[in-house]
Amino acid sequence: MSEPSDALTIAAAGLRAQSARMRIIAENLANASSTAREPGGDPYRRQIPVFESELDRQTGLELVRMDRVSADQSEFNLRYEPGHPAANDEGYVRYPNVQTLIELMDMREAQRSYEANLNMVESSRAMMQRALELLRR
Repeated sequence: MSEPSDALTIAAAGLRAQSARMRIIAENLANASSTAREPGGDPYRRQIPVFESELDRQTGLELVRMDRVSADQSEFNLRYEPGHPAANDEGYVRYPNVQTLIELMDMREAQRSYEANLNMVESSRAMMQRALELLRR
């Protein structure tokens, strides 16, 4: 039978994973308009968190964790700005492959997942507290 502490362990892993995801999304948003430092160079490349399920040998539970961060290999956005310091010989500037709307939707999804895990922590804590109250009687 599952114990309330198991639920806390699983929810805590989920909180860590979603927190890491939100950090990466925030980094993507912060760099959405950054360009290369040299003419014709590559700008910031969107980062994607990659998660995996991992067996915690100590507890025997399957926990989620961020495995790595992968670079999005989609094309950069090109804009014709011949006066820009990062413009190539043809006058085009490469902008990051970050789409703000997608990042905001991902952030909202991560936030909701974070809140769900937080609610699980609070519910488990309340159940343990109620069990202690019953044992005192």
